[in-house]
Amino acid sequence: MYCPKCGTPNDDNAWKCVQCQTILQAALPPVASGPPEVVPNYLWQAIVCTVCCCWPLGIPAIVYAAQVNTKVVQGDLAGARQSSKNAKMWCWIAFGSGLATGLIYLVFAVISVVLQHR
Repeated sequence: MYCPKCGTPNDDNAWKCVQCQTILQAALPPVASGPPEVVPNYLWQAIVCTVCCCWPLGIPAIVYAAQVNTKVVQGDLAGARQSSKNAKMWCWIAFGSGLATGLIYLVFAVISVVLQHR
């Protein structure tokens, strides 16, 4: 590759002229080593917990789950991991509260049936 300013021959992969330091080509972004990190987003779990268990507590799970992929694409892996952790936490909170509410309902239903048959 020849420098368009001074005509000095340069290597084909050089990005600056060795003679006049003119930029020959834009620097390429660094290549990431290894496969990209996979951060789970827990989106389907958040949707299931919202629909089946406890919707008020499932909504934050969906919000955090939706943030994960966006943060990964932006390169904010720490933020993506934190959003993933928060989505998982809210899924478990929604699931646990839905399970507890269902068990309390079942106990009251059994008690009412037993008391009616006395």
